[in-house]
Amino acid sequence: MVRRRVRVARLGWALAAMTFCTLLGPAPAQAATAPRQASVEEQRLDGPVPKEILARSGFADVAPEFTRTLETARSYGAARRLVEREGTRLWRRAVDRVQGRGPAGGDLSRDDDRPLYWARLGLTRELRLWQPEFGLSDADRAALLDRLEQTSRGQSTVDYPRGKGFKKILLTGFDPFTLDRDIRISNPSGATALALDGTWIRTADGQLARIETVTFPVRWQDFADGVVERALAPVLPKVDVFTTVSQGRVGRVDVERFNGAWRGGFWDNDNASSTGLVPVSDPATQPQWTRTTLPYQDIVAAPTGRFPVYDHTGVTEIPAGATEPVDRPDGPTPGSTARAGGGGDYLSNEIAYRATLLRDRLGLSIPGGHVHTPVLQFGPGNTDPATGTVTDPGFVRNRLDIVAQMRAILRVAAA
Repeated sequence: MVRRRVRVARLGWALAAMTFCTLLGPAPAQAATAPRQASVEEQRLDGPVPKEILARSGFADVAPEFTRTLETARSYGAARRLVEREGTRLWRRAVDRVQGRGPAGGDLSRDDDRPLYWARLGLTRELRLWQPEFGLSDADRAALLDRLEQTSRGQSTVDYPRGKGFKKILLTGFDPFTLDRDIRISNPSGATALALDGTWIRTADGQLARIETVTFPVRWQDFADGVVERALAPVLPKVDVFTTVSQGRVGRVDVERFNGAWRGGFWDNDNASSTGLVPVSDPATQPQWTRTTLPYQDIVAAPTGRFPVYDHTGVTEIPAGATEPVDRPDGPTPGSTARAGGGGDYLSNEIAYRATLLRDRLGLSIPGGHVHTPVLQFGPGNTDPATGTVTDPGFVRNRLDIVAQMRAILRVAAA
């Protein structure tokens, strides 16, 4: 999920608490979804590819069942309880499928993150269009949608066992994105989150560690509304290490050293854009840069998998006293203004910036930062979205290799 600025033009992607409330800032102007109107993201559900993914994973029944259940709600309170239950159920169903529990429900490989993405959109569309007899204000509908997002992304069920003798790891992933370019796309960070949620590993130094995961939308407005801080502020003080993860460049893993306080404006999943300073409250104390505290030297040196791993230090800045952006291969200079972090100027950079800023404002000294996975590529002969299939053996192998390498990186990071 990388975008960056060079000297003369912006390039596209390489493919593609203080308490938490002190971090929430005013939302910039965005494309908004009108009440009782399907969002741009939800409207893609009607295409053949989403329908095929849902049918071949056994998730085609999720939205219809939700609709039938929703009609039984006779009050806002009942609707909220139903939404919490069904959102949590969807997350658990997706995790179980990926981790091999229960029937696969179809011939789509279990490691696939896309059934959860498209099924969630089916639920949010039904809830957005729902007309209950008891009446539902726009504010109450928005609250229900927000709760559905939280529960179906694992944000409400992060649960580390009591006791000592083990480490606690938090990992975050993202939804698929650039869907108008290729609606078949999967996101290996989301697949990693589903594969690792609630699992145990041995760290590189032999300690036992529990992994909990959550996912986030690819929407500027949600980030401006504080979705990252709401989800992470209660959790970060409990963990020993965290990493935000997204899809980055072709054929490589990057541990991003620096994160910048700048939005570059690339279109999100709702076809909305936002350019400017990352919106947080208390801007007087907002730094232009934050940095990783992950053990990047150890991660780079370890044999974690098939993809080469880099300590990525490049940024784009406006130097102190200057007016034009320049690229810096070795990180920002004193007093500079951010125009792109190591992870670019899109939402992968922003989640890294927000999470590490939250770490610092909470006064935590834990390892934490951002890792970019390789771009998840389809196999040879299946690269054209107009004629290609929704999956192939190479596509599955690439995703499994990325997930395995991310697990190995966590073993090193938590040691």
